[in-house]
Amino acid sequence: MRFRSAPAFAGIAAIALMATACGGDEGDGGEASGGGELVVWTDPERADAVQAAAEQFSEANGINVSVDSVAFEDMQGDVLNAHQAGNAPDVFIGAHDWTGNLVRNGAVQPVELPEDRAAMLDGTALDAMTFDGQLFGVPYAQENLFLLRNTALAPEAPATFEEMVEAGTRLQEDGEVGEVLSMAVGQEGDPYRMNTLFTSAGGYLFGQDDTGTWDPADLGVGTDASIEAMERIAEYGEDGSGVLRRSITTQNDAALFFDEETAFFVAGPWNLADADESGIDYAISPVPGFEDAGPARPYIGYQSFFVTEGSANSALAEEFVTNLVTDTEFILGLYDADPRVPVQADALESVSADDPNVAAIAEAGAEGMPMPSIPEMGETWQPLGVAQAEIIGGGDVREAMEAAARTISEQIGE
Repeated sequence: MRFRSAPAFAGIAAIALMATACGGDEGDGGEASGGGELVVWTDPERADAVQAAAEQFSEANGINVSVDSVAFEDMQGDVLNAHQAGNAPDVFIGAHDWTGNLVRNGAVQPVELPEDRAAMLDGTALDAMTFDGQLFGVPYAQENLFLLRNTALAPEAPATFEEMVEAGTRLQEDGEVGEVLSMAVGQEGDPYRMNTLFTSAGGYLFGQDDTGTWDPADLGVGTDASIEAMERIAEYGEDGSGVLRRSITTQNDAALFFDEETAFFVAGPWNLADADESGIDYAISPVPGFEDAGPARPYIGYQSFFVTEGSANSALAEEFVTNLVTDTEFILGLYDADPRVPVQADALESVSADDPNVAAIAEAGAEGMPMPSIPEMGETWQPLGVAQAEIIGGGDVREAMEAAARTISEQIGE
């Protein structure tokens, strides 16, 4: 683990002492932390890195920091339940697209990030953590889809989707591969992956207002632009060229690439450990968009630290988040435990020097879009996915997309 001993914690001691002096009892709410104690929830994979920094924070400020492990997939629900019960943590790690739901449930509070700390971070990451004009947490890393390419089969990165299909088709016709492309669709669709092509062809899910805030009243699913986008995608579906198929799922998409059944794989950072072990010579590049269209825009997810609303030591929790989570050495420690692309400039430069994949992934996400963080986002996945799978299978595009739009509108109450 790599940690600096003092700079990240300098200047916090006064606040820690104030919190200790003012927080001597738990109060009526029965909060888990009080009296100079800070409770932090993280997932098991990152627990050791957080614990190491927490010990230094604790020693520097004379307070106890308790780090508890919670499965990441359970984190949001557990935080909401604990907040309702009055025993939530002070700080927890989570995904930026939880923000809208957490705010709606009153579970998190805004944070004030000093200008010098904000300047260290990618502006898009901060925008993603902003809801109703307020910053609700500090991001430290991002993840996004990219194209993984077998360089022995395909030496050059394709500039367009059509160019990729042409290269993959030649390999298939020559008997070198069985699939032109491995891109998970599945029987119920995969809007997360499909967003790359959907946006390139001009489709959109939600519009944004003048401030860049996602607007649930502007639902794009049933618009002519989105229908036309899916019509273009349908050309590569099962009634078209067959490049996109429902039989390719998240259960078999990686195997197709690692078994060298395809030269091209729409992948994510979670696939890289297996890629390294496979022995395949590979390269990372952006998912290519359609010719004479917009760029493919993969969703970007940000990993962030939140401060719980109603924390007995909210000022101390905010200092922990704003000072520590922007500290280069802390981020490098988190990267060692769970390698994700840092959004802090110095940390990104450091890890990119050691691993060229990091810079390649960041470049692949340069045209990406943050996952919408509004609560209504949760109502879109199933209807849109089913519609897109139906279209890939040969269904009527307009009928499927308009049906999805009606379902989503009914669910979000618009």
